[in-house]
Amino acid sequence: MIDFSTQYLGLKLGGPIVVSSTPLSESLDNIRRMEDSGAAAIVLTSLFEEQLMLESQALDEDLARGTDSFAEALHFLPEMRDYRMTHEVYLEHLRRAKEAVNIPILASLNGATPGGWVRFAKEMEDAGADAIELNTYALATNSSQTSAELEVQLLELVQSVCRAVKVPVAVKLSQSFTSLPHLVARLEVAGARGVVLFNRFYQPDFDIETLEVRPTLHFSTPSELLPRLHWAAILYGHTNLDVAITGGVHSADDVLKCIMAGASMTMMASALHIHGIEHIGRVLSDMRYWLEKREYASLWETRGCLSRRSVPDVSPFDRGNYIKTLSSYSLRQTVAAF
Repeated sequence: MIDFSTQYLGLKLGGPIVVSSTPLSESLDNIRRMEDSGAAAIVLTSLFEEQLMLESQALDEDLARGTDSFAEALHFLPEMRDYRMTHEVYLEHLRRAKEAVNIPILASLNGATPGGWVRFAKEMEDAGADAIELNTYALATNSSQTSAELEVQLLELVQSVCRAVKVPVAVKLSQSFTSLPHLVARLEVAGARGVVLFNRFYQPDFDIETLEVRPTLHFSTPSELLPRLHWAAILYGHTNLDVAITGGVHSADDVLKCIMAGASMTMMASALHIHGIEHIGRVLSDMRYWLEKREYASLWETRGCLSRRSVPDVSPFDRGNYIKTLSSYSLRQTVAAF
C-alpha cells in the first residue's frame, strides 16, 4: 500500500490533495463527501475584506491604511445581500464543519490591506480553524504606487495576522511579484508557515455591443499548472515554508508533477466543479496505480526529483529555456517549409 501521509503547515494529513477555497465547501454534506473521497484537508470559501467593511457600521481607523491602492474599487462593491455569508454565519459554518469531519479545516481570508480586520483571523482561530489561508489579491492601478510598496503592504498584512493568531498561516500569492524567492524569504520572516502558488485572477471581459466591462469566471485548465510547477521547482530546497500548488491541478499526472517539482501539497477546486467531488478518489487511485507500477513505497520518494536543484540541467528553469524553445520552434517551421 502506497503511503500518502504527509504534513502541511505542521498539520498531519492523510494525502496530497486539499480542497481549495470554493463555494462547494459552503455545504456540510459536500464537506463530508470531500473527506469520504480522500481530501486531506479543506480550505473553506473565502471571507472577503470588503465584506467585513460593509458589515461594519464604522470602519476602524487602521483599516483604512493602504486603501488608496484600491479606493476606486470600493465604490463598485456588491450589495451586502449579494454575499452568501456574513462573518458570523461564516464562523458558525466553520464550527459546524469542524464537528462534521475529522480532517483539518482551514479558514480563508481574502484581503489586500493590513488593518483592524485581522481580528477576524483571531475569531476564525477561536471558532476552531486549524490554519488560516490569506488569499491575497492586490492590483497596482495607481502609477504612483511602487512594487516595493505592494510588497510592504502584503508583509505588514501577514505579520499582523501571524501575531494575532497561534494557528499556522499560509499566504496565497499572485504570480505577478518580480522576485518571488526574495518575497517568500521575507514572508517566512514575517511568520508565515506556507505559500500557495498561485491565486487565479479573474479578468473582466469587454462587451463591444453594450460597451460594458463585465466580470467573467472560467474554470482552470491543466495548462495553467506550468508557471506553478516552475516556481515550486525553483523554491524547493531554498525555503523552510511549505509550498502548495493550486490552479490547474486536475489529474493524477498533475498531482505527481507538483510533488516532483517540490510542492508539499496540491489543491483542487475547478476539477471538482467539472468532474464532481468524488473525482478526488479517482485521482488518488490513479496515483496509487502509477506509483505501485514503478515500485514506490511512498509518494514522497518522488518529491523534488524534478526541482531546479535536483536536475542535471537547470537551463529549462532559466533563460536557456526561453532561447531553446523559440529556436526549436523556428527550426521546425523552417523544416516544414521545405
